[in-house]
Amino acid sequence: MRASLSLANAGDNRDRDDSDLATRDIGGIEIAVKERETAIADVLDAVETGRHLKLAFCNANLVNVAAGDAALRDRLSDFLMLPDGIGVDIGSRLLYGAPFPSNLNGTDFFPDLFARAERPLHVALLGGKPGVPDRAAARLAQSYPAHRFSVVSHGYYEPSEEKRLIEGLKAERPDLLLVAMGNPLQERFIADRLASQHVTVAAGVGALFDFLAGEVSRAPKAIRKARLEWAYRLWLEPARLWRRYVVGNPVFLMRMVSQYVRAGGRG
Repeated sequence: MRASLSLANAGDNRDRDDSDLATRDIGGIEIAVKERETAIADVLDAVETGRHLKLAFCNANLVNVAAGDAALRDRLSDFLMLPDGIGVDIGSRLLYGAPFPSNLNGTDFFPDLFARAERPLHVALLGGKPGVPDRAAARLAQSYPAHRFSVVSHGYYEPSEEKRLIEGLKAERPDLLLVAMGNPLQERFIADRLASQHVTVAAGVGALFDFLAGEVSRAPKAIRKARLEWAYRLWLEPARLWRRYVVGNPVFLMRMVSQYVRAGGRG
């Protein structure tokens, strides 16, 4: 069982060093308390040792989605959950008196990992619109020529094709599979379809392929530094993302306040 800082003791322990803690409960999801370097080292260690690892990046949206889905929360308990975005940091500040030590979104995490890996990796891509994973793989191969990048499929394959795709993964067993289906579809796919015989590390990566393929532009660095990339994405795609952010962000904040009250505050 993963160690965690219980809400009942959050007030007594809020001044403890982060290295003493393993996870923090944010809306019923245990999110790892890790520096970027440690998280990257943990994933690379899993690759090196062949230890099967399921990886996800938890943002406010995933917390909201999982809140009404006990089966999804149960699935996520088997993942290494990393903190993604200002929302979970706000929740951590409220509940534990401190933010997470690093903001670990997949868009920045994996380029760092590829740059720091000491041996060539086989990285497979699955998901996105037709053509997008191919362009993303080409961009990655150009940027990180030491590694091999292959495409399993776009994310719009027919259900009848899934068995063949899974068998292909079993035959190849890549070091790392990046699954870009959006949450919670990508987390469900990883939990329900993949095991150690298919891949060493399987990670849900959201919009990573879209960014790499140039389908969606990233926010300018100043906006990212201000932790407002979500607002930039909302500005770019209001029709698709308004519910996630305009409705979802206040719902998430209410969820955090409710959790704080149920726990009796931090003391």
